[in-house]
This record gives sequence, structure tokens and C-alpha cells, in this order.
Amino acid sequence: MLLHVEKLRAGYDRMEILRGVSVEVARGELVAVVGPNGAGKSTLFKALMGLIVPSAGTVTYRGEPITGIRTDLLVKKGIGYVPQGRVVFPRMTVSENLSLGAFSERDKRRLDAARDRVLTIFPELRDRLGRRAGLLSGGEQQMLAMGRALMSAPNLLLLDEPSLGLSPRYVSVVFTKLADLKAHDLAVLLVEQNATRALEASDRGYVLDMGEVRFQGPGPALLQSPEVQALYLGVT
Repeated sequence: MLLHVEKLRAGYDRMEILRGVSVEVARGELVAVVGPNGAGKSTLFKALMGLIVPSAGTVTYRGEPITGIRTDLLVKKGIGYVPQGRVVFPRMTVSENLSLGAFSERDKRRLDAARDRVLTIFPELRDRLGRRAGLLSGGEQQMLAMGRALMSAPNLLLLDEPSLGLSPRYVSVVFTKLADLKAHDLAVLLVEQNATRALEASDRGYVLDMGEVRFQGPGPALLQSPEVQALYLGVT
């Protein structure tokens, strides 16, 4: 198993948000984490990426304990992270934003090769390399944020709400890109507000509620579950 999260507890100050969450991601899998607002989805990612320190539980990556390790060290170990909100550096060019994703790479040939790989997945960015990131559309900024995370050639990519605030057209583009990433044998752990699209696309899914895993299983099977539909998808 590439990523193994066991009984993770975490929160902010004295407020516990995650109450014993266990999640697994295998190589080449797309795993979705869905649930209502306040369920703990983004908190899970922050705990995995060292942005908050878990109070209990363990995180193992490629058989190595990584619980509470600094974010920059996790990136060097092969974990990419795309936070929600299309976080780009607006005054920097697309090319400069991409280069920041490979901050530890000093070999220009490897940097160029990494950029070429990213532009193969996101060819829409090729003609915009010299443009300031702040001038891109919302969908293009999301592709840039994803591409920047891929510059470090991760084995696992954590994507937090990639379709948030995007037009329907770009939501479809994002999910098409997720399929492309999976075709490149990249494991993806996805937190997504669009539960229907996320579960349709995923190999497996977890449904969080009040900081606990309420349901888990193959994504399409969860999507067809009457209880999941009634509680989380608004289907009666």
C-alpha cells in the first residue's frame, strides 16, 4: 500500500476534528474523500501534509512512518499537494510558477524534462508560459496549480477541492485531467465537493461525517448506495 493512514486524530487548539480516520491509497489508484461541509476533509489533508500535527494515529508512506513530518520533506519524499483555492503566484509567469514546483531540483535538464512532462498533461499551458498567472482563467489557474505540484514528479498527489468555483466546462476538464494522471500511474487522493463526479471517477471512496469514516468502498458502489444518496447527495 502506497499510503496507509491509521486511526488519525487531529484538530485545532482543543477542538478535535478528525476522530480516528483510517484511509488507504494504492499505487495508481484514484481515491475520493467526500462528505458534508465540516466533515474534516481538508483537515485530513493538512494533517497528512504536516500543516497540523496529529494528536494520535499514524501515517505511513511507502512503508515509512511520516506522521507530522514537515511539508517540504514530504514533497521530497514524493508527495504532491494542491490546496483548495487555485493557489498560484499571480505576479509570476506560468513558467516561473511551474519552476517553483521543483524547488529542490538544480539540474536544468531535469527541470526542463519535468516541465515537458507537465505540459504533456496540460498542453493548454504551453502557449501561456510567459503570461502572468494572475491573468489566467480560473480553470487555467487550477491546471497550473496541479501542474506545479507535478513538477516534483510525485508518486502520490493530494488534491483538495480542485473543481471549487469553476465553470461546468472546467469542472469537466479537471476530471478529464484526473483520468490522465491515473493513466500515468500516479496515485491520487482527492477531496471534492462534487461528490457525484468524484465517486464516479474514483476506484474507491470514503465518506466522512463529523470527523469519522461513515462509509467506504468502490466509488461507483458508494454512489449507488441509497443511504449515501439520502445523507450526502440529496437524493430521496
